[in-house]
Amino acid sequence: MPQTALTPSDPTTVTPTAAAPTAAAHTPLAETTRRLAPIVRAAGQAVSDYRMIESGDRVMVCLSGGKDSYTLLDVLLHLQRKAPVPFEIIAVNLDQGQPGFPTDVLPRYLSALGVPHSLIRQDTYRVVKEKTPAGKTTCALCSRLRRGALYRHAREIGATKIALGHHRDDILETLFMNLFFGARLKAMPPKLQSDDGTNVVIRPLAYVPEADIIRYAQARAFPIIPCNLCGSQENLQRKVVGEMLAGWEREHPGRLTNIARALTRVTPSHLMDPSLFDFASLSVTPAEGDRAFDPDEYPQREFLSGVQELDMLG
Repeated sequence: MPQTALTPSDPTTVTPTAAAPTAAAHTPLAETTRRLAPIVRAAGQAVSDYRMIESGDRVMVCLSGGKDSYTLLDVLLHLQRKAPVPFEIIAVNLDQGQPGFPTDVLPRYLSALGVPHSLIRQDTYRVVKEKTPAGKTTCALCSRLRRGALYRHAREIGATKIALGHHRDDILETLFMNLFFGARLKAMPPKLQSDDGTNVVIRPLAYVPEADIIRYAQARAFPIIPCNLCGSQENLQRKVVGEMLAGWEREHPGRLTNIARALTRVTPSHLMDPSLFDFASLSVTPAEGDRAFDPDEYPQREFLSGVQELDMLG
């Protein structure tokens, strides 16, 4: 029987997770709902565009205790209630052995929501601290160890998808990190097969600006758990790149939306990678001439900034 992809829900019916125990008492429900609506609309579009979730999927939602993963869980719970196809949600947190990690926060939060969950314990913190030279960033090793633990757990529980909380700005930061420091055009895909070939990773917040998540997280007053590894590093180039992108958006609203859209509109014949386009075979009498010329003038803003336009992506 063919599977049916999940499609975006009606944004007018968006509601925050009703059972959430930590919603800010001072934020009216109507305001929280208003802040969630554009996030759900953008996430629903991304899920549909890339067929991230299909009927019968068991989705393992990775919770770090940060604003992004909390928001991701709320969005998926909403889509689960509204989607035309059934799918399961299982929340997972990796306790990396950080000193003082509050192991009770997430289980209590998820139990109050009625979300099935598990806590994985693996002392990656000690390994990262031992293996990372002084002054060097811990992200690469930490990410690799964390990824391995999550992939293994996904196989053990029979998860068909692993959902991560990376948002649009994370993807753009990765693009410029690779451009500036890796000399390659590479970002962070919204959906991919894991490097061990046994899992499918999805990023439902791929179209969502971080600013929208910040506003929603403030309204929901999530019980944030800080990271003592990456969160304490001041020498991160990613942080510098993030500040650069934020500055662009302040000075030129809509610029980040246009950059994100550019990732969906690639013209290989106008780049320089011979593995993507057969430049060597071009001759003076091609079967079809170049149809990818740029216009003489660029519009100041191709479309307005904001998630309302994100349904145009893809």
